[in-house]
Amino acid sequence: MVQQTPAPKPATEGHASTVGGLEVRSINYVPLAERHGKVWHLWPIWFTGDAHLATIAVGVLGISLGSNLIWTAIAIVAGGAFGTFFMAFHSTQGPQLGLPQMIQSRPQFGYVGALLVFVVALISYVGFNAFNQVLAGSVAQETLGIDPHYIFIPFGVLAALLALVGYDMIHKAQRYLAYLLIAALTIFTIGVIVLRPFTAADFDLGTFNRNAFLVQFFAAATYQLSWAIYVSDYSRYLPPTVGVRASFWWTFLGAWIGGFWMMLVGTIAASMFNLDNVVLSVIQAGDAIFGGFGTILIVLAFLGLLTITGLNFYGASLTLLSAYDSIKPLKATLNTRIVALVVVAVSATTIAYLASGNFITTFGTFIHFLGLLFAPWTAINLIDFYFVRKTHYSIRAIFEPHGGIYGRWNWRGLLAYGLGFLSMIPFTASAHYQGTFAKALGGADISMIVGLLVGGGVYLLAYRSFDLEAERLAVDKADVGLDPDAPNGIPYAAVPHGKRK
Repeated sequence: MVQQTPAPKPATEGHASTVGGLEVRSINYVPLAERHGKVWHLWPIWFTGDAHLATIAVGVLGISLGSNLIWTAIAIVAGGAFGTFFMAFHSTQGPQLGLPQMIQSRPQFGYVGALLVFVVALISYVGFNAFNQVLAGSVAQETLGIDPHYIFIPFGVLAALLALVGYDMIHKAQRYLAYLLIAALTIFTIGVIVLRPFTAADFDLGTFNRNAFLVQFFAAATYQLSWAIYVSDYSRYLPPTVGVRASFWWTFLGAWIGGFWMMLVGTIAASMFNLDNVVLSVIQAGDAIFGGFGTILIVLAFLGLLTITGLNFYGASLTLLSAYDSIKPLKATLNTRIVALVVVAVSATTIAYLASGNFITTFGTFIHFLGLLFAPWTAINLIDFYFVRKTHYSIRAIFEPHGGIYGRWNWRGLLAYGLGFLSMIPFTASAHYQGTFAKALGGADISMIVGLLVGGGVYLLAYRSFDLEAERLAVDKADVGLDPDAPNGIPYAAVPHGKRK
């Protein structure tokens, strides 16, 4: 296990990543002996990760604000591509570092300073799963006539059990479910094209609603970007030699296609039927193709919702352990992972019981809030990885509680995040607040772009005065002997980029 001492040494003893079928690793480094899987497996995990009920709800937003079908579809496809672009680059970090996503933030923010982004990530995980449980209850109500509150606990337990079994089971579940979802979505798409009575107004490009378009565009982008906080959790067991391009494209195509396809199901269903009830509108749209298909579609979307809730619990437990480790050095074990899973599952279920009945409005506000929190972080993390430190990190230093190479607090990352966040506020527009520049733009919200540019730009400027060469020399020495199966015992991330094979 990770030994938290002045010279910590993440565990590499043994080659088994499971005990009794349960994954034992959590926030610690995955040694080369345990790396496995194929890079194309990233496609189904993120296709299915997006092909579920919560994604359908994102596609309803533009229609609910008065946009027509064609402009909502354009916003979804373009916004999804924009957000997935950044998310997929995070996915490439997993094979190179062999670490979960959020703990990789320590070089940018410091050992203790990274608590800031850990808390942000936990808000996302718990919030999404609370919404997922509300949607699961709605499915039970519409299909079986069961009080939705009776579903929250069993749904949460099943999702937590999937997370407990861990990485390999999650990959398998997502892969098999992807095939069923592709078949169902293909039938739905063909059925809609053949049977839906489209009107000229549906495809009228002259009726452009700017605010509705921007809300839908950035909702799709933020929703896709929200996977960035844990996307490399599901690529960290891959061999580092899979390559950046392959891991990027398999992630991008899976998440983007699954995302916009499922959002468009919501768009079409909402334009045809009930805006206030996502589940009922999808059932009605499916049944319009042939009797009973709506139920089949919603059951498959429900299964997708169950597996993505498991993914969220898995990532949330790793993030909670990372946060605890920043306060008090932690020996990562299966038991600590179980405790963390219980904490996040209970938290999400409690919020689900307290959730408002106005799902679409509340969900849209939540996604907007996540955009404010995630945009600066994603810019800082990616710029550090690709342009500042250029993929060259010390695994041992990331687990060094006394500062070490990366320090306990990194003022550069914290300053960039703070300024990035503050710069977004004047450009934000929501149901509860409109910033000065957003009002000047007629209520248009472009805060995500501002946060990306300011957060990333400030971070890049702040590192102009930093002695990166000295840090690289320290990294070259820090991880010698860490991984017995790596050349000279040095893990891939600690090898200078130009010397990698």
